[in-house]
Amino acid sequence: MTPNAASASSGPSRRSFLASTAVATAAVAGGMPLLAACGGSDSGSRDGTTSGKDAKKILPAYVASNVVKPDIPAKNGSAIGFTGKLDLSTLKTSVTTKLGKGGKVTVMAPFWGSPPKQNNAYYRAMNDLIGVDVVWQNQDGNTYDQKLGAVLASSDVPDVVVVPGWNMGGKIPSAIISKFADLGPYLSGDKVKEYPNLAAIPTDAWQRSIFGGKLRGLPMPAPSAPSMVPLYRQDIFEKEGYEVPKSCDEFMALAKEITNAKAKRWACLDMKWTAFQAFGVLSGSEKPLGWNLVDGKLVNRIETEEFLEALEWSRKLFAAGVVHPDSKMGKNAPDAGPKFAAGEFLIYPNNISQWWGRTAEQATQNPDFKIWGMDVWGHDGGDPVLWADQPAGIFAFVSKKASESVIRDVLAVANVTAAPYGTKEYMMTNYGVEGTHYTVKDGVPVKSDKGNNEVMNAYVMVASPAATLAHPDFPEVAKGQVEWQQRMGAFAKKSSFWGMQITEPARYTNLSNDAEQLEDDIVRGRKKISDMQQFVSDWKSKGGDKLRDWYQKLLDENGSAAS
Repeated sequence: MTPNAASASSGPSRRSFLASTAVATAAVAGGMPLLAACGGSDSGSRDGTTSGKDAKKILPAYVASNVVKPDIPAKNGSAIGFTGKLDLSTLKTSVTTKLGKGGKVTVMAPFWGSPPKQNNAYYRAMNDLIGVDVVWQNQDGNTYDQKLGAVLASSDVPDVVVVPGWNMGGKIPSAIISKFADLGPYLSGDKVKEYPNLAAIPTDAWQRSIFGGKLRGLPMPAPSAPSMVPLYRQDIFEKEGYEVPKSCDEFMALAKEITNAKAKRWACLDMKWTAFQAFGVLSGSEKPLGWNLVDGKLVNRIETEEFLEALEWSRKLFAAGVVHPDSKMGKNAPDAGPKFAAGEFLIYPNNISQWWGRTAEQATQNPDFKIWGMDVWGHDGGDPVLWADQPAGIFAFVSKKASESVIRDVLAVANVTAAPYGTKEYMMTNYGVEGTHYTVKDGVPVKSDKGNNEVMNAYVMVASPAATLAHPDFPEVAKGQVEWQQRMGAFAKKSSFWGMQITEPARYTNLSNDAEQLEDDIVRGRKKISDMQQFVSDWKSKGGDKLRDWYQKLLDENGSAAS
């Protein structure tokens, strides 16, 4: 899976959120279509989950950070927001004592782009700030799952390995349990207070970091508010007098009005992800894959009428000719930016990070360009039924072979990288050294060529602060993003298994493998709704009903997270 083209047609652009700053990173991690598999029970079993009383014994104490006050506090599961300019003279210090003891730590992490040389100015400055010699083993993010599998199958595991949720398929979850250390002795309960920035990570993110009954992961927190946004060209809407739709029928009528194939203008890309939201379909992009308690019975998303209705509406858009040909040819275009900027299509669903990313891309060359986010509508024009995103989706793990001194050096690294926005540590982690990697002009940090080459997706992978949105260059976008999350978060429910790390028995892990391809084939008119109904029937007989029983047992043992 690539950072630009998630397997879920219009999944988020991981390059845009990982290669920019941890602000975007932390804000969107949980919204990614993740192939996350998960933890086990405290009995040592590799299947199941850990929650309730068992989890409370393991989880770090939560101590909110008061170092910096956000302009927009979190609400309804949103990120916190900052809408002001940046003043370096007012930056706070969140790490008052250098906790690193000078040891060497090797870190393997996915990287998009050309990795900088090891002994560059950014790495030297970060290591000096932390007091640890971090040596990076950057791997191509586009093929990271292959490298990850090979490394975890070997006896030579680096001190720290970053595992994104979308790379947690197959045998990776069991490898996490067998290869990585329990961090509980260093972080559980009040022990985390030695690392104040880690103590300020929300408890829900730590809950997702329990694998095999132990606290093994250092998390990248994410908002639970929905993160998949129907993005649109607000400037063209205003110019043409188009109204933002408030139902699926209104969207279809608008799409037909916008589309003029001869003039190379179509209304949208594949809208499947928005359709799932509009029809209230359970999230299906991370484990547990779309299970929820409905009227006392566990139901999977693919068994519901809403799921079929969403596919049918998405199919009708293709059949009406309002979808850009790029979507018809395959999945959504891996990088839709240039054609969106050219006005070839006006609407597409993607991760909220693209709101800022597209704005920044076009700021100088296309000053009239304005991208904004539509509020998600209920399919019939009523309020939508949305589902909360998972509170963390990328994790760093420490090798089980690591000594105590290495583990404490890793935690020293994480305590710096998890520093909140508005601190000196945050600026160093995300922008590097002032004057070398960036300058601040009119309250906006601007990276130099050296900054763009060296300060990329490395340290932000070890741990991150509570989900944050801050764009000093476009504060109106940060405000728009947080307010969108807060409005949509008000309609978001937590599924029965929300926030739990779950490891399904290996015999069921490939049960739904072909479902997504079938979804896309139906939407594009290559298969029929009846083909999905047959798939569901086969799925049930091949193990779906037994998997339902397994999940029911989990519910009976752990209770429901639904709200």
